[in-house]
Amino acid sequence: MESVFLKSLEENIDKEFTLDMLLAALPEGKSTFEKRLSASLDELFIVAKEELNNMRVEHLEENDRTLTWIHEVKTPLTSMKLMIDTVENSNVKKKLEVEWLRVHLLLDQQLHHTRLPSLEKDYLIEPINFDKIIPAEIKELQAWCMQKGIGFEIDLSKEEVLTDQKWLSFIVRQILSNAVKYSKENGEIHVFSQMDSSKHTILNIQDFGIGISSADLPRIFEKSFTGTTGRETIASTGMGLYLAKNAADKLGIDITVDSRVDNGSIFSLKFPLKNEMTRISGR
Repeated sequence: MESVFLKSLEENIDKEFTLDMLLAALPEGKSTFEKRLSASLDELFIVAKEELNNMRVEHLEENDRTLTWIHEVKTPLTSMKLMIDTVENSNVKKKLEVEWLRVHLLLDQQLHHTRLPSLEKDYLIEPINFDKIIPAEIKELQAWCMQKGIGFEIDLSKEEVLTDQKWLSFIVRQILSNAVKYSKENGEIHVFSQMDSSKHTILNIQDFGIGISSADLPRIFEKSFTGTTGRETIASTGMGLYLAKNAADKLGIDITVDSRVDNGSIFSLKFPLKNEMTRISGR
């Protein structure tokens, strides 16, 4: 017959407790065996708690080192950009600008990847106008777009949303760079906004490039997933959409995508209403 001690222990372990809660909930043993088991579990939980705390400290220190490294790299990267601007050979200059941009975007991804876990402490919810974000992000990708001959068609009929400007810019940057990367030469990218029947604002970014296969579509927001349709010959880390989706989720923005192979893709950002944003931000 199962003892009261073991039954209580089994019930507590099955619950979703923290280590502190488990330690406090440990039943008091009566027999010699139960007392020894209880003492051993006490020691085990204390050691586990210490190791967990050490891991948290190491993680914070690693994040600090990464952020310091990123800011240090930005200095020579800025110097390189100034040097590129002085190059007289236009063909060489364009190639250097594109390669510089790729490094810049990768560094930007790493910066936001490091900051993403603390996004809730790092955002400011306010009315944001698309006109302040979309042209600026397109300009950032100008060298790459010129190299591929890509143009933009912009129609922002619904212009203002309630969100964080810095993180929205990052999300848009990832989707735009993805659209440029997979667009065909001399292609076009459409950026337009609308309002759905529930009064939600939706921002759409549409390319007419190689598209995404139906098999890959459910996995495009997974970490490090690069897909198969035409991506064997295109450098990709699989991090951009993963980071964009995670940041969007924290801001209550719903990202969806519709795509067909050889017909391009359309990414849609559905923004929360004012009352929904208040609930999400806890304000």
